[in-house]
Order: sequence, then structure tokens, then C-alpha cells
Amino acid sequence: MTAPSRLSRVFAATAAEGRAALITYVMAGDPDPTESGALARACIAGGADIVELGIPFSDPLADGPVIQRAAERALGAGTRLIDVLGVAGALRAETATPVVLMGYLNPILSLGEERFFAACRDCGVDAVIIPDLLPEAAGRVVACAADSGIGTVFMVAAGTPPGRRRRASEAATAFVYLTAIDGVTGVRSSLSARLAETVGVVRADSDVPVVVGFGISRPEHVAALNGVADGVVVGSAIVSIIGDETDGPRRLDGVRTLVQALRGATAV
Repeated sequence: MTAPSRLSRVFAATAAEGRAALITYVMAGDPDPTESGALARACIAGGADIVELGIPFSDPLADGPVIQRAAERALGAGTRLIDVLGVAGALRAETATPVVLMGYLNPILSLGEERFFAACRDCGVDAVIIPDLLPEAAGRVVACAADSGIGTVFMVAAGTPPGRRRRASEAATAFVYLTAIDGVTGVRSSLSARLAETVGVVRADSDVPVVVGFGISRPEHVAALNGVADGVVVGSAIVSIIGDETDGPRRLDGVRTLVQALRGATAV
């Protein structure tokens, strides 16, 4: 099964069930590459429909303190881009669950776009999110991704100008990532009352699914987006457990338990 068809299969299945796809984020390499792979598996065991793996970077502009610290831990453990791809490849060998990478442009350019996306293809990665890549400057990246059969994801926010929002939607081949909050990633107590309206505006421009992330941390947040968004991303709430719990088995159990609760909130 190819990368686009794996993602398409999941979004079609969750849409048929009348629920949002649950996408869970783990920083690859946190606390080390092997354990981060086990944590991603715990997410899948808890009911995640799609797994998102972060690529650790020293200057993660879109990320709040929780994920910044996760990147620091991963880099401190010696995690390199090749290790992230190794985590993705190990997951692909065990599961058909789609795997999406989220990382910044500089490490990709350092490796080379063609080499990076070819390596993603070889490891079974389904799509890549690059938060600091503007759609106006994405021509070569999108072309290299397409050549390797890798989906592209672009991010928009409520305040994104309509022209840029349309360009992002046109450039995205996997899904559009709508940030639920302005600013960086992080746990929030509540979501914008106008979020459903914003999803509708973005969906009107998009031929691919619309996924909501940033600030989604509680089952009630997930429940509120059922029937509104095609998918929801939970990151900082999971990464907080990983950073706070030093005992490996309890850490795995804590992640799995949270994901189970989030997955339960997608039921209708």
C-alpha cells in the first residue's frame, strides 16, 4: 500500500464512522530513539489512527516549551535525522498505521530534498509537515516529495490571509494543518469559540482533509471537533507525560492511557 493510499484509507474510514482521525505526536529520539519508537507503538495501541514523529531541531520556532524540551532531550541523546528515519522504518515494518514526520526546513536542506524524500519513501513515511516552509517557496520541495510518493502538509491559522491560505491548500497533497490557536504548540484549557467556523473556511479552499492541532490536549477538545475537522493532533499533552515520567513502563502506560481516552472521545 502506498503512502497516499494509507492516509486516504484512514481519512475515508474515519469519515465513514463520523469521527475525526486521531493523530498523536511523539518526538523521535525522546528520551532515545528506541524508547520513542516504543512510545509511538503505545499511541497505536491506545487507538491512534495516524502517528506523527517530530524531527528534533535546535531552533523549533513553532513549538512551545514542552516540545522544545523534548527536542533538547532528543538531541542530547544524539538523535540525528537518520535515527528519526530509522524509528519511522521500524514502525512501518510492524504496522500499516500512517506515519507523518514533522520537522523544520534546515535539516532537510542539509541532507538535500531529493535524498530526504527518497529516504522517507524507503522508510515508509506517508507525509511530511514543514512548519517553516511557505507555500510560495515550496515548489522544489513539493516536486521532490511527489517524485518519491510522499504527501505534503502545509499549515494555516485563523489569521492567515486568504491568498496564502489558498496557496497552502493547493500545495498540500496529504492534508492541511489548521492551528487551533495563535502562537506556538502547547496545552490549552479551551479552544476558540470560532474554531468550527474557521475549519469551514479552510475546508472551502481545500481538496484534501483539514486537520486541527496546537492546543488540543483533552478528550473534550477532541469531542468538540468530531464532525467538524477531518482529524485532530494531540502533541504536548503526550510529550508532557514522556518528559515528566522517568519510569519506562509507567511512561508507556501513561501515554497509552491518555491516547485511549482521546480515542474514546472520537466515538459518536
